[in-house]
Amino acid sequence: MSALAISAPLAFPPLVRALAPLVTLGAEASHEASAREALLDRAMGPGRRRKASEALRRGRLPAEGLSLAARDEADTLVGTVRLWNVAAGDDGAPALLLGPLAVDPAVPRAGIGSALMRRAIAEAQFRGHRAIVLVGDPGFYERFGFSAERAAALVMPGPFERHRLLGLELDPGALSGAAGLIRPTGRRASATGGRRPRAPGHAASVASF
Repeated sequence: MSALAISAPLAFPPLVRALAPLVTLGAEASHEASAREALLDRAMGPGRRRKASEALRRGRLPAEGLSLAARDEADTLVGTVRLWNVAAGDDGAPALLLGPLAVDPAVPRAGIGSALMRRAIAEAQFRGHRAIVLVGDPGFYERFGFSAERAAALVMPGPFERHRLLGLELDPGALSGAAGLIRPTGRRASATGGRRPRAPGHAASVASF
């Protein structure tokens, strides 16, 4: 059982429910790879592959059980988030890199991205991970507990904006003293022939948006 299976449905105001479709959150399925890439292109543009975070993901598989998807009533992928195993700093503190987080721009947002964030954090904590880092907008991610202070001594393997490198401790003190380069530690994609392991069905919890 995972945090996805035991999480309660999210509650949203009646007006939001009336304007947006019913959305389910669950594990990403292997057949959704192409749909996910297309969604990321629409939401983030072609420049997404040149970001420093991509260097930590390239050639690696996402952390086990931490590829999450949002689907509408037609079972169409409308949101995605993945987390990746990394070492936070020169001492190799185990952590996760979150991203990319994206919602289809053609779909009313109504909190889909926030719901994916909450589920991703809950699932990571449920699986025993101690910390998460990401590069993103502080105005959005601070509401989930991320702060630049937690990642102040960490650096990315490429150009990045210091104020956008954020950290979250799932276990208090997990990033204490973490300093230096963030490095990838996840399973190499070549170990499975470039294919991500199949997700166990469409286990999902329902959220009205």
